Amino acid sequence: MRVGFLNINWADVLDVFLVSVLLYQVYTLVRGSIASRVFLGYLFVYVFYLVVKGLGLGLLTAILQYFMGVGAVALIVIFQQEIRRFLLIIGKSTIYTNNGLLKKVLGNSVLDLKVKNLKEIVDASKTIAANFTGALIVVNKRDDLSKYVETGELLDSRVSKPLLVSLFNQYSELHDGAVIIVDGVLKAARCVLPVADGVDVPSSLGFRHRAAMGMSEATDAIVIVISEQTGKISLAVEGQLHSNIPYTELENRIEEYLNSDVQRMPQ
Repeated sequence: MRVGFLNINWADVLDVFLVSVLLYQVYTLVRGSIASRVFLGYLFVYVFYLVVKGLGLGLLTAILQYFMGVGAVALIVIFQQEIRRFLLIIGKSTIYTNNGLLKKVLGNSVLDLKVKNLKEIVDASKTIAANFTGALIVVNKRDDLSKYVETGELLDSRVSKPLLVSLFNQYSELHDGAVIIVDGVLKAARCVLPVADGVDVPSSLGFRHRAAMGMSEATDAIVIVISEQTGKISLAVEGQLHSNIPYTELENRIEEYLNSDVQRMPQ
């Protein structure tokens, strides 16, 4: 098929369609963050480069071509979390992650251990909230949290209510930062978490809540955050903060999320 001076065949149509879908998916991942502005800026420069190249402006084309080459490396650094999330979405659709038999054989023992410790975590959360001492508790799902564990004090301890309450006591040296629980084991305390800084993050949120959102955005972990000022309990999942969770619903919500195949917080 000929349109003006262009010869278009079915392969060209398919190519444009697939690129459009890919760009839309990338924009969806970065939408609402500072990275989205970088993405749109880079896309504009690339379109400008194609126009300049089409007009045959050799010097400007060479300059922009060099910029595009260096910019590609910069984008990998800037979008490392978004790229990771994109690959995580792809990984979740593979045969392994959706195979119920494999999950029963390989994952049930670990999941049972996680769920078994939920009562200890929930009871500790209630006590901490009542004491207005504040807390940040990360519970893993599937992602590897090793790099975050390494930022804190390694404990490798059994999860218990007295331990969690004592760790977040205002006089404890490990009070600041987060506790990370991996596969039912309290791996570390005073851990440093990534902080959410997107334009859609309310300015009224404190550092703890921003850290909870940042961690849940970077990983598939669920994060319990307890306000030191109000004593209210919130849950962060997939970059979304669910505020003022009732005690009676806390355990069920966490358990339902850990058992779910998709990264979605039960409403």
